[in-house]
Amino acid sequence: MRPFLLLATRFEDEAADAEYEAFRRFAGLREEQLVRVRLEAAPLEEIDLAQYSGVIVGGSPFTTSDPEDSKSPTQHRVEQDLKRVLDQVIEHDVPFLGACYGVGTLGVHQGAIVDRTHGEPVGAVTVRLSDEGRRDALVKAAGLPDSFTAFVGHKEGIRSLPEHAVCLASSATAPVQMFRVGTRQYATQFHPELDVPGLVQRIRIYKDAGYFSPDEMDTLIEKVSLVEAGAPAGVLRGFVELFAR
Repeated sequence: MRPFLLLATRFEDEAADAEYEAFRRFAGLREEQLVRVRLEAAPLEEIDLAQYSGVIVGGSPFTTSDPEDSKSPTQHRVEQDLKRVLDQVIEHDVPFLGACYGVGTLGVHQGAIVDRTHGEPVGAVTVRLSDEGRRDALVKAAGLPDSFTAFVGHKEGIRSLPEHAVCLASSATAPVQMFRVGTRQYATQFHPELDVPGLVQRIRIYKDAGYFSPDEMDTLIEKVSLVEAGAPAGVLRGFVELFAR
């Protein structure tokens, strides 16, 4: 099997390493089957996507809808690197799955309106499939029920999709929780790689990153620790099942 490629952008080693392990574990991949490139660390070299089964993009501290003049040189570079990858993904119909940051990157690339209208605080939401979602191949492979609980935490979201994109799921506070372009390019606003221990770790790491008030951290941890949100991990298993080659 050709490996999958994980494009990561987290600066903190603890968060970056935990994210990699979570994607690998929930997707059912061995280390050699999930190759990680940390885009925040260095410019992306030329890459042959034909050597991979598919591309996965993890979460990020970056917000694509921030004013251009407020973005750091690293963010500008990362966005350009991802645009180059997505140009190839779309041109060559490469399987793609973006988690959280993937909504912004794939969404912007495809002409979606991405802004802060539908940001969601860190926590659990109820996600509901659309009619198109119930018929989607990845949703079926993932075994997602019509309604399920998922972990979120994002400052921006999709306000409007372009006509050629298909909304597969939504929540009460975000109209686009999952969408598809073509037949093999997907993005989720929710985090399919997060379980309770993973979310608690991120809450601690990012307590000063503006996702919540730092003095609410302990209460937030208590709240999310009571949640069962196992269904979204099926998206990773399903992605591998459909597109490993």
